[in-house]
Amino acid sequence: MRVAKRVLVTGSARGIGAEVARGLAADGWSVALHYRAEKDAALALRDELGERCAGVYQADLEDPAAARALWAAFVADGPADALVNNAGIYSPHGFLDQTPEGLDALARRMFEINFFSPMRLAHEAGEAFRAQQHGKVLNVASRVGFRGEPGAALYAASKAALINLTRSLAVEWSKLGIQVFGMAPGWVNTAMAREGMTEREETILRDIPLGRMATPHDCANVAKFLLSDDSNYLSGITIDINGATYFH
Repeated sequence: MRVAKRVLVTGSARGIGAEVARGLAADGWSVALHYRAEKDAALALRDELGERCAGVYQADLEDPAAARALWAAFVADGPADALVNNAGIYSPHGFLDQTPEGLDALARRMFEINFFSPMRLAHEAGEAFRAQQHGKVLNVASRVGFRGEPGAALYAASKAALINLTRSLAVEWSKLGIQVFGMAPGWVNTAMAREGMTEREETILRDIPLGRMATPHDCANVAKFLLSDDSNYLSGITIDINGATYFH
């Protein structure tokens, strides 16, 4: 008899993904961790989660074949109940500062990791969830998927695509017992965010009515709710986590 539901959280060696993994484990989930290069951090989190860790998997999601191979490895070790598409990259860029070749290369990398890999993982998860008539997919998007922001055109475009994939799949899969959600953080105090705010922190905080950046724990609380039974009448929604900086 199964005791815990199993979830795969991509990009869970650090930041939002690691905190989501901790939160779900605390709620009784069996959590599979994924990392690209941060092996030591992933193994440390495995040890921290103990029996709540459902495995540790390495995959470079820039490789078009990696997402489906990652899912296959996950389900080879046990059943699947949920997927959290958290892995992503943010690379500040001036649009006109790029050469044509550089722009194409950056767009390909940004979309491969932020959209195409989550899309492929959702497809694999959807096949499994359709067969069992239940399952949840949570896509981690971004505030900029809803609004323009200088220096982030390609990132914003990739996250907007992910938000609209979330909406469409929620409708398409509504009769299959599959729920699809998104969450859209604004500024979150993580290592990835700090790379883009070195000289902007004062301005960033001034523009946040709640007066602080989100923490990974704030994001994990939303993820815990969406993957819980308390969200069973919701699907297609993307929840904002931005301290009242933007509404849509």
